[in-house]
Amino acid sequence: MPLLSGAEPFSHAGSSTGVLLCHGFTGSPQSLRPWALELARRGYSVSLPLLPGHGTRWQDLRVTGWQDWYAAVDRELRELTDRCAQVFVCGLSMGGTLALRLAARHGDRIAGVAVVNPAITFPPVRGFLLPVLRRLVATTSGVTGDIRAPGAAPEVGYDRVPLDAADELRRLVRLVRGELPQVTQPLLLMRSAVDHVVPPGDSALVLGSVSSTDVTELVLADSYHVATLDHDAERIFQETDAFITRVIRPATRKTASDGT
Repeated sequence: MPLLSGAEPFSHAGSSTGVLLCHGFTGSPQSLRPWALELARRGYSVSLPLLPGHGTRWQDLRVTGWQDWYAAVDRELRELTDRCAQVFVCGLSMGGTLALRLAARHGDRIAGVAVVNPAITFPPVRGFLLPVLRRLVATTSGVTGDIRAPGAAPEVGYDRVPLDAADELRRLVRLVRGELPQVTQPLLLMRSAVDHVVPPGDSALVLGSVSSTDVTELVLADSYHVATLDHDAERIFQETDAFITRVIRPATRKTASDGT
């Protein structure tokens, strides 16, 4: 099945510091490509995979599940850790959910986590009805394109959400909520002041549930949900680089003092 224009995965071989970026539900690598390109420009090794069922047509998403999406980023993480000394995981929306699960499950193999508007809940009424509704209705309206900046590049994704896949998302966020206390790595959480897709309480829940002691929260005052394509995109890129640099330096100093 041909890919949508802009949905192609991206990778860059750079330094021994790797960064894995995870895109969101019904979206594609296009929403994170500027972030990935900037990190590559700054010298990092970068991996931005296309999640299964995404980037083609919504019918393809209908036959995938959260295990498929997670397996794709888990595989990319393992490949990055094979060739990089330190790896950071980043994500937007459901990509943030996947990044947090990677951090919870892989521990010291991940040096830090940077997420933008992570999704960690599902609307309760809709979630209660979804197991029944998905047997009666195939799709609902899409959730891509929540961007404030006029004239910004539109987000490449699906204009329909398969309810089977939405139910898989519901299962994923419920699972990851329970795993948040296992996240111990330094965390940079960037959230939009106005987000029409993910409620602000999701970020508060993440911040209140992780076990990380090094936690930074940044409010993106001039962007909606897809902040990586919005007014605050440059700030996201700069803050991510600063976060990675700050986390790496203490580790580097410790290695030097150990004489290894």
